[in-house]
Amino acid sequence: MGTSTLPDALFGSIQYKPITSSRRHHDPIQFFAVKSHSTIYRRRSGGKRVLFADACLCKPRHVVLSSMDDSTEALTDFLDDGDDNSLGRGKVVGIDDNELLASRKALSDAQARNETIEKERDQLLEKLARSEAKQKEYLSTIMHDKDLAISELEAAKALFNRKLEESVEEKFNLESKLVLAKEDAVELAVQVEKFAEIAFQQATSHILEDAQLRVSAAETSAAEAAFQIEEQLRTGSEGAITYVLQQSKDAIEKALAVAESAGDHTTNAMAAFVDNMDQVDEIISVQSQNLKLSNTVNDLESQLLVYRNEIDRLKLELKQARKEAKAYELHANDVEKLLLEFQESSRKAALQQEEEIKSSLERMRKDATEKKKAASKAFKLELGRMKAAIEAAKETTRSQDEAYMRRCEALQRSLRAAEAASKTWRQRAEMAAYLLLRKSSSEEVDEEAIYCVNGGRIDFLMDDDSQKWRLLTDGPRRPTPEWMARRIRSIRPRFPPRKTHVPEVMTSGFKTLDLPKPDEVWSIAQEKLKEGDALVEHVIEKEVIEKKRKALERALQRKTVKWQRTPEETKLESGTGTGREIVFQGFNWESWRRQWYLELANKAADLSRCGITAVWLPPPTESVAPQGYMPSDLYNLNSAYGSLEELRSCIEEMHHQDLLALGDIVLNHRCAHKQSPNGVWNIFGGKLAWGPEAIVCDDPNFQGRGNPSSGDIFHAAPNIDHSQEFVREDIKKWLNWLRNDVGFDGWRLDFVRGFSGGYIKEYIEASNPAFSIGEYWDSLAYEGGNLCYNQDAHRQRIVNWINATVGSSSAFDVTTKGILHSALHNQYWRLIDPQGKPTGVMGWWPSRAVTFLENHDTGSTQGHWPFPRDKLTQGYAYILTHPGTPVIFYDHFYDFGIRDIINELIEARRRAGIHCRSNLKIYHANNDGYVAQIGDSLVMKLGHLNWNPSKEVHLDGTWQKFVDKGPEYQIWLRQ
Repeated sequence: MGTSTLPDALFGSIQYKPITSSRRHHDPIQFFAVKSHSTIYRRRSGGKRVLFADACLCKPRHVVLSSMDDSTEALTDFLDDGDDNSLGRGKVVGIDDNELLASRKALSDAQARNETIEKERDQLLEKLARSEAKQKEYLSTIMHDKDLAISELEAAKALFNRKLEESVEEKFNLESKLVLAKEDAVELAVQVEKFAEIAFQQATSHILEDAQLRVSAAETSAAEAAFQIEEQLRTGSEGAITYVLQQSKDAIEKALAVAESAGDHTTNAMAAFVDNMDQVDEIISVQSQNLKLSNTVNDLESQLLVYRNEIDRLKLELKQARKEAKAYELHANDVEKLLLEFQESSRKAALQQEEEIKSSLERMRKDATEKKKAASKAFKLELGRMKAAIEAAKETTRSQDEAYMRRCEALQRSLRAAEAASKTWRQRAEMAAYLLLRKSSSEEVDEEAIYCVNGGRIDFLMDDDSQKWRLLTDGPRRPTPEWMARRIRSIRPRFPPRKTHVPEVMTSGFKTLDLPKPDEVWSIAQEKLKEGDALVEHVIEKEVIEKKRKALERALQRKTVKWQRTPEETKLESGTGTGREIVFQGFNWESWRRQWYLELANKAADLSRCGITAVWLPPPTESVAPQGYMPSDLYNLNSAYGSLEELRSCIEEMHHQDLLALGDIVLNHRCAHKQSPNGVWNIFGGKLAWGPEAIVCDDPNFQGRGNPSSGDIFHAAPNIDHSQEFVREDIKKWLNWLRNDVGFDGWRLDFVRGFSGGYIKEYIEASNPAFSIGEYWDSLAYEGGNLCYNQDAHRQRIVNWINATVGSSSAFDVTTKGILHSALHNQYWRLIDPQGKPTGVMGWWPSRAVTFLENHDTGSTQGHWPFPRDKLTQGYAYILTHPGTPVIFYDHFYDFGIRDIINELIEARRRAGIHCRSNLKIYHANNDGYVAQIGDSLVMKLGHLNWNPSKEVHLDGTWQKFVDKGPEYQIWLRQ
């Protein structure tokens, strides 16, 4: 609209009176108050006019007022509606006093109403400014959230792609493993067939050889018997005949000699008879000798008859021996027939076994084929689900982008609408202020001349309707449509559901990840330092935020480990576990006073997040002492720590958090339930109702009737005789019950010094624990009250016990604990032996050394051998970075305020990949400090020694300081 100048006469009758609005952030609003009896027009930007006709003028003249901007009012145009006469020729009409009073009263009311409107307008403008600021802040927050969400979705997309690649690679690995397994199965079947054939041949050959040996032995024995009988007959008959012949010959020779001598005598006698008759007596004597000789011959004949009878008897015996030999021969024929029948049956059994092996191989092939099909099907399903998840993630990303764009557009539209509405409301408020503040003391408004071309907004503003006042106060609102709210609520990622079909889970090889909630991740990721004046506050806040992020990183790392781990990670040995165990002693000496199993179950998730792998639980059995180390009824697990159901629930929670549950087992002694007739407590009750025969005989207090003890005597309770077979069988059944029914995974064995380690080996082989630790605790060597440097004898005794178990159990490294008591007081030279190795069991057998600083006996409320309180962090820095299996004590972790330090050391051990067999090289060990490299990726320093791996020539690579506790300890990791 153009601007025209007003005549001087008009300016003579118009008084300029500026009126300043009380609005903030705007220029003062100025109005013209016109005293002339003329008609004034107010022109809007759209060209609409409001006419106020002066009844006292003969011809109406018009002055048009227009708004130049949001803050000022000025005269812009002057128009004449049909008369060229100047304004100076208007007539002045008199006004009545009553009308003037009424006008003044109306004016005062209008002024009061105007003040109210001004206040309301100021409030409205303040609210409008605040709403604009909030809208801008909300817009910036939305844009930031959008960028953050896009980055998170990109990261999720990259993670999905990486997981997909890993799954494809794993599928190929599984297929190759399946092919190798199939080949191994075929080779195994061939070997089984060969072994069966060899075994059959060996069995039949052994049987044939045995039968032939038996037959040959029978024949040999029969031949030997016949030969012996014949030899006896021959020797007997030959001897008898020889003897008879010799006797006969001798007798005949004697008789002949006698006869010759008699003949000679007779001849001589006959010759001399004539000469001398005195020879008659000699003839008579010769006759008597002949009679004697005849008697001798008769005796010889009778003896010969006796010998003939003996020969007949021997012939009968020979005949009987031949019959027995024939019987032996028949028996040998029967054995040969049985052997042939056995060979036939063995051949048939071998054929049947071969058929069974072939059928089993066929079943194995079918099962392998079915498993392969099921695995491929499961993999395809999983791949399809992952693809669907990726598509869903992409669709979600697009939907979120579209939703964000729509929300941004809606916000922009609402901002534009709000700006236009605020401008409109400002203009209306200015118009209302102008109309209400206009002085009309000498004017009379022609009601009929007021017409509205703006939709009646002036009348609308002045109405008392509550809805109109609410609109005036709050402005127009645009609520969020329901469809938009539903769309916003429906935007969430769609991932594959968890598998509930057990065979599908077992064959697929995949496991749904149980990741932290996005809100938790975002809240930690978005944490920033608060504004403060003190630098210390910034440092503390930064450390807190870094600890939270490290804890989240550890949790994510543990949750995203593949379900099918490598064999070296999953292989469990009773002496070492997986080799990467970190044990937590989950009780102290006073834990029995509370419902301990319930409390410990609630801490399982926290321990798992911190990197603990095994939890050592208190003794579970009924006990005379509440701590559990004086057991009575081994099968009663309702102890002071809780009931059997609570124990099982606690162990289940440990397993749910991927933790091993180690039971504290007391096998050396047991408290009796009854007294013997002589008043000695040596009769046990419960399911294992033993008597004095189960107690060692050299236990001086309990009158045992067993064998002598194979170790040291525990004098507070009856010592069990493990050499008794029934005792060992009962203990094996009890340990298997604890493993299979209650759920324990391994053992902590109490007071193993009381009996031989060979029995421990037998118990471990029977119960097959995942991890086993023995408590072999005796005193170190001291001289003059000071700890000796050489502790080889002490650690040799522990190693000897481990050797007795054939390495099936590890043992607490009491030697290292005792040496650390003194070494950490600026005597670090104690940590290296003459061979350059650690001075404890760790130096000789690290895989079986379980290192610790305190337990329920040395610390807690007993305090038999407490570790120096000010050296705890150094001690944990030593055992958590060195080989062996470290143990963390409950009080240190939860009560001593060093939990974050221990978590940091566990993280360093995990990142460096340290395990129980890691290599160790000690570089320095003197009064100033100790430096060692463990594995390939970690170097640690204790004490005040000035040392840095980056300055060492033999330590190549880039080393970054991971932990820096100044003179206490420092840890570097290789990049």
